[in-house]
Amino acid sequence: MRKAGSIALAVAAVVFAVFVTNIVIGASGGSVFLSDVGEMLTLFLASAFFVIAVLLREYARAAGKPRTHS
Repeated sequence: MRKAGSIALAVAAVVFAVFVTNIVIGASGGSVFLSDVGEMLTLFLASAFFVIAVLLREYARAAGKPRTHS
């Protein structure tokens, strides 16, 4: 069985890899394939999927443990 949020984490990694690839190409003097706005949206999307993955894992962890209130 997969861990909760693993798909969202994989999507975040792929989108972040696209962002890093664009930065490396631009730093090496090549022609970038994302504009400034495209870079911002790509980084935002990677961050959003990462947060979704973390929240899903925290929810799964909390759902598996009984809650105690003191």
